[in-house]
Amino acid sequence: MTAVIFGAVVLLTAAFAFLNGFRDVSTAVALAVRTRALTPSVAVLLAAFFNLVGALLSASVVVAISHTWIHLPAGTSGLGILLAGVGSACAWGLLMWWRGIPASSTHALVGGLAGAGLASLAVGGLGVGGVDRSLLVQVILPLLLSPIVAYVGAYLLVFPTSWAARHAQPNVINQRFRRSQAIAAGAVAFGHGLQDGQRVGAVLLLALAAAGYADGGSIPLWVALFSAVMMAIGTLCGGWRISYTLAYRITRIDPLRGSVSQTFSALMLLVGAIALQWPVSTTHTVTASALGAGENQHFSVTNRKLVLEILGLWVITPVAAAAVAFVFALALSPLTGV
Repeated sequence: MTAVIFGAVVLLTAAFAFLNGFRDVSTAVALAVRTRALTPSVAVLLAAFFNLVGALLSASVVVAISHTWIHLPAGTSGLGILLAGVGSACAWGLLMWWRGIPASSTHALVGGLAGAGLASLAVGGLGVGGVDRSLLVQVILPLLLSPIVAYVGAYLLVFPTSWAARHAQPNVINQRFRRSQAIAAGAVAFGHGLQDGQRVGAVLLLALAAAGYADGGSIPLWVALFSAVMMAIGTLCGGWRISYTLAYRITRIDPLRGSVSQTFSALMLLVGAIALQWPVSTTHTVTASALGAGENQHFSVTNRKLVLEILGLWVITPVAAAAVAFVFALALSPLTGV
């Protein structure tokens, strides 16, 4: 039974990694396509390549992440928690994609694991160790801080950028910032791979440890390749529903502001992954920075009703994922012993 449940966890993790690339990385290139810095086909290929590279490089910190993230009970109980948690994150991600709402995959995953752990405790099993710290460090603090920093930083960065380009002709400004935006889009995709590749690899490493197939002290090569390839395949398929929301429905910006937004987003993702080793949501960062840069104009272009809806869904994402995972885990408890 352990092998069967482990196989189901691997398959669901593959689906989670695919959806992660399918939903999240398209946000990296949405603004570049909107401002015609990149064509849709080139944008998707660019995002897939840099997402693949970023996810492969993230393997170097997966072991450390898995040790400091959460702790699962051994055997089928731990695998059952992973199965319910990842399944819940996938279900919530599909719902948000269908509605065209940018929402964080990481927040759904952590919320799902917390909900599955509560279900395990409810039936007399062992819970998830360290989940309270994960909720604080990976959900609550990023939810509060990263959108604010991204919004304010992109808003303020428009001032010096506009001043530096004040003497250039509009067509020259657009041409130059389209080029810089294409570079920034690749950097955002690379940062996303560094950030979310860690989470996918950590889930697989936790599954290997719970099943007794590895001690969790090192990451197998297949885990790194598996995570990176599935995220890249998801990117190639392109979840344009969310991209359309970000590029056309939330706000409308020119190449200068698009370049500012994506440059600041890439900076936040890379600093969070490399310097601080802090989880930063690509979705939250890109969306908030686009809003910040778009607001710094002489006329209003923001769909405030839609923004409030998105903010509300960001807040309930971990709660909803936890509730769904709780139900999933109870349904699976006869098989997994959760």
